Amino acid sequence: MRLLEYQGKELFDQYGIRVPRSHLANNITEAREGAKKIGIPLVLKSQLTVGGRGKAGAILKVKSQEELEPKFTELLHKEVKGELPRGILLEEMAPIKQELYLSLFLNRSKRCYSLIASAEGGVEIESSGNKVVVDVPVDGISMQTAEDTAAKLGLTGNAAVAFVDLATKLSRFASEKEAELAEINPVAILGDGSMVALDAKVIIDDNAMFRHPELKKYEHVSALEKQAEESGFSLVELEGNIAILGNGAGLVMSTLDLVSDAGGKAGAFLDFGGKATTETIYEALKVISQIKHIDAILVNLFGGIVKTTLVAQAILDAYKNNVINVPVFARISGAESEKSREMLQGSRAKLYPTVDEAIQAAVAAVGKKQ
Repeated sequence: MRLLEYQGKELFDQYGIRVPRSHLANNITEAREGAKKIGIPLVLKSQLTVGGRGKAGAILKVKSQEELEPKFTELLHKEVKGELPRGILLEEMAPIKQELYLSLFLNRSKRCYSLIASAEGGVEIESSGNKVVVDVPVDGISMQTAEDTAAKLGLTGNAAVAFVDLATKLSRFASEKEAELAEINPVAILGDGSMVALDAKVIIDDNAMFRHPELKKYEHVSALEKQAEESGFSLVELEGNIAILGNGAGLVMSTLDLVSDAGGKAGAFLDFGGKATTETIYEALKVISQIKHIDAILVNLFGGIVKTTLVAQAILDAYKNNVINVPVFARISGAESEKSREMLQGSRAKLYPTVDEAIQAAVAAVGKKQ
């Protein structure tokens, strides 16, 4: 479950992580109330689950009362990657002396968390050469590791003490809430060396949600996810451009990991289960077609209960009726797979003997489009 910024900050506050004073507004009346409480100047921040809002102009500074209404209205109606904001966060402006980057992500391959820190906040961390990466046990970071990381970042005095405190609290938060990601970008260092979390990107492990009823209030089902549920299949919208379809959550999840390993980014996770028909698979493709940032569809199907010919027919019908207009890359094996291959021959759907080949082709195709 991907939390909005204000939700992540509510949880940070519970763990003693300092955050700016803020006010969530859904209309201009609430925005005026927030401005009175916080004071101007302030920052307006669209509450979105997708990334890149800064580059997209979805974070604006308000320097006078006259700027509040037009800028608030602009953000309220501004889409970023096809998503409209679920509220606008009004936030006090911090007197920043320096910015840092700090995150903890669940490293499943190593069965631990990995901490990434950088003395350059706000940057694309992948391209930053000045970063520290440390593996952290799932039960939390040690004081020694936190202190060593502060030293590697060149922090001294009050800033070093504040960093150790922040890293320790963020690690406890990630562990106790079973977060897949807990990221602060940027961390603001103030003049006295204290630190404030200016952003919060938090992803909670969906499989752990039953252990955290206190987080239930943060769940949000999009219109497409609700439509998918009503049609009998599971959908999760993501940020990438490759939609992944399959029969079985485990199969789809492993496919998602393989796509990531191949350098691709999943834009949707769709499991149509073991009782799929041509009609339900067709409906699944209709749902996928409504996600604007999808450039390719990857199908990984093992036909046992589900006849593969049903999937092939649904794909053909979707192309015939212009439901989808992006290429399909598929690995289909099992019941009647040879017949499915014959049915799809000559269509925009490309079949491959292995899922790795299908993934490589899909990642290459969307790479060329970009």
